[in-house]
Amino acid sequence: MEYFADVPKIEYEGPQSKNPLAFKQYNPEEEIEGKSMRDLFRFSICYWHTFRGTGSDPFGAATLQRPWDDGTNSVENALKRVDVAFEFFEKLQAPYYCFHDKDVSPDGETLKEANDNFDRIADKLLEAQERTGIKLLWGTANLFSHPRFMHGAATSPNADVFAYAAAQVKKAMEITHRLGGENYVFWGGREGYMNLFNTDMKRELDHLAQFMHMAVEHAQKIGFTGQFLFEPKPKEPTKHQYDFDAAACLNFLRAYDLQDHVKLNIETNHATLAGHTMMHELVYSSIQGALGSIDANTGDLLLGWDTDQFPTDIYLTTQCMLAILDQGGLAPGGVNFDAKVRRESFEPIDLFYAHIGGMDAFARGAKIAAQIRKDGVLSDFVAKRYASYNEGIGKQIEDGSVSFADLETYMLEKGDSAPNLSGRQEWIENVINEYL
Repeated sequence: MEYFADVPKIEYEGPQSKNPLAFKQYNPEEEIEGKSMRDLFRFSICYWHTFRGTGSDPFGAATLQRPWDDGTNSVENALKRVDVAFEFFEKLQAPYYCFHDKDVSPDGETLKEANDNFDRIADKLLEAQERTGIKLLWGTANLFSHPRFMHGAATSPNADVFAYAAAQVKKAMEITHRLGGENYVFWGGREGYMNLFNTDMKRELDHLAQFMHMAVEHAQKIGFTGQFLFEPKPKEPTKHQYDFDAAACLNFLRAYDLQDHVKLNIETNHATLAGHTMMHELVYSSIQGALGSIDANTGDLLLGWDTDQFPTDIYLTTQCMLAILDQGGLAPGGVNFDAKVRRESFEPIDLFYAHIGGMDAFARGAKIAAQIRKDGVLSDFVAKRYASYNEGIGKQIEDGSVSFADLETYMLEKGDSAPNLSGRQEWIENVINEYL
């Protein structure tokens, strides 16, 4: 059965095309800095928003039309959903997908029943992957939706909940490994607190680190060599989450000796919730060798919460691609569309329009970023700003060959510092706009 019968395979038709079901910028075979767009972006479709989203919000019921769903959370419905998903992936030419365990598989009354369900769905997923060549970018476990996780999972004050979460992650890792997943993500939706009066923060952080070390040990035991990813988010659903931003995550990983095992998965909307730009979080992670993958979306600053909208802002995607190209790409990570159509965009075809727009926006951003890098407009200007560190006292500072006393002597002899150069912020923003 064909579930998107009115939608053909989405092809590249170029910038002049007016076909809403065609790529205008994303050409999988076109090369940017020596990589095909397919290999550079490694686009991934998320299972949760795309195939499990309903359009409901705190003020209204579900709106999205999903004619293939029968309204149940049965295994049979989940098996049908696999066919729907892979038809969508194929028609969109998406090389990867990703999921939470509970997105693809129904829960059970017991852990054993849940695991049995997951095994049945994994059989179907593996069959679909082998038939289509589509791969799993990453898997993860949903440790935030079920009421048992109301106080957290690895950070729960209830040891049985910690144990259940560990068993759930163990299974999710094993299924991810079986499906050839190239990464495994930790996102602690409720790994944080609502009130410090009833929270032992140190104990909770210790438990979270112990949990992640157990995951590393189990990966080694089963032969999973994929990349572990830690995803920052400052709040929602808790008031304060321990994975607040890239800096907090990296501090946690270093403090608990996990930095050699885990990189970061950075999401745009999470970055802005933390008071940062996406470019800041990408650059901060990248310069420390910790940028592993990204969740591509955007938020609405007029709303202020995690709206998970599709990224269509070329300025944003250009900033993203400047950071990504600077480190030579994201592999084994990728660009995952953790984004959902608006509840007003309720027809199935809207899923195609949304992803086409996001893929084209990233392709356009990559072309612009590559030209900026080729022309050297940013790198040359930045190099000139820091030229005083290339020789003399600046070089000695960077070499670590001077002390405070040496620098005091230097300035006493010189009398005052050399004049500053203008940062030329407005000029450089104008230059970027010229490329856009």
